[in-house]
Amino acid sequence: MSAPTIGSLRVNGATLYYEVRGQGPLLLLIPGGAGDTASYDGIADDLAAEYTVATYDPRGMSRSTLDDPEAEQHVAEHADDAFRMLELLSPGEPARVFGSSSGAIAALHLLTAHPERIERLVAHEPPLVEVLPDASEHRALIAHVQETLRTEGLMPAMAVFAAGLKKDGDATETKVELKLPPQAAARAERTMANLPYFVGHIVPSFMSYAPDIHRLEALSDRLMLACGQDSRGELPYRPAALLAERLGTELQHYPGGHTGLTTHPAEFGELLRKAFRA
Repeated sequence: MSAPTIGSLRVNGATLYYEVRGQGPLLLLIPGGAGDTASYDGIADDLAAEYTVATYDPRGMSRSTLDDPEAEQHVAEHADDAFRMLELLSPGEPARVFGSSSGAIAALHLLTAHPERIERLVAHEPPLVEVLPDASEHRALIAHVQETLRTEGLMPAMAVFAAGLKKDGDATETKVELKLPPQAAARAERTMANLPYFVGHIVPSFMSYAPDIHRLEALSDRLMLACGQDSRGELPYRPAALLAERLGTELQHYPGGHTGLTTHPAEFGELLRKAFRA
């Protein structure tokens, strides 16, 4: 990998760590789950052959510090962080944006709030459970995760959360973003350190977020919804599939499951390139 240029950006209530590599139009990659910039290590260099690729640690994750570590988290504020990145790195020019999981939720809000700043958005498996007909069941899951975190601790809460993301009746292990990828030790340590904040602050806030579907319908020409080929039937897959149907757009399938960009980086990156060229 080529060494990126590293910077920091002061935003409301936080200081964001970011990395930039390559030249060309801006492509902003928004991490999801307990991940940070390293989530995109497998694809960033290849994409940097065509784009100025920017990645950052979301507020509260890894090197992006919060002024108040106990502050409630809101999708709109995370989306505003992404907007500030666009303003810094691509002033006056619309950018391409990719978000995965919770990062895709922030990206969708960014699109509805600042459509003039986005040329095209690819949103990969945003767990927008509020759009589902059985949303009440998933609200109960989120509440169960939070109660388990409070009474039993992190690992039992993670187990409850992971079980809730599986296919109905599927007893096999599901690879979700809570599973640490076999990457560098420093990345694994940061991911583990991020998990309490992710489970306690990001999960309840982001998975209770309801998108402005009418606004997304008006902007569907610059939105592409994507899912993992191996994710069919799992909770993160269903909202994207339903939303694509509602918006009248084709649902794109990427290799692997929810963490396909980690498990199949070469294929994933190539499909992403094609999506942004379209």
